[in-house]
Amino acid sequence: MSLEIQINNDIKKAMLAKDKKMLEALRAIKAGLLLIKTGGDIHSEEIPKNIEIQLLQKLVKQRKESAEMYKENRPDMAEDELFQASIIEKYLPEQMSAEEIKSKIKAIISETGASSMKDMGRVMGMAAKALEGKADNKTISAIVKELLS
Repeated sequence: MSLEIQINNDIKKAMLAKDKKMLEALRAIKAGLLLIKTGGDIHSEEIPKNIEIQLLQKLVKQRKESAEMYKENRPDMAEDELFQASIIEKYLPEQMSAEEIKSKIKAIISETGASSMKDMGRVMGMAAKALEGKADNKTISAIVKELLS
């Protein structure tokens, strides 16, 4: 089942349950999907899985950043943002642990023959493709820096 159909079904369930917080998070995902479809970047009816994952990661990142900004002055809004992030994360593939990411990056480093920070771009490119949707680029970057320095 595509993400769009799944979101529409979950929106219906949330409406029937009168769950406003859940509905808000689901509508944010639906709005993002509609923007992608009408943006002209997609030439087919179906949105590719990697673009859906990128959208979901972007939405989660936005919610977490907003929550950080709200934390001091508006803890109630920070809580809402974190709740929405947790809802959106449910639609992402299972995230890898730091140890799994580290072992995968070690394999990529040995495969590319990288030995210094000069090779970080090459390693990051391969790691980002290999771990797409399973880890965020910030975590990947931190581990690559740690292993190359």
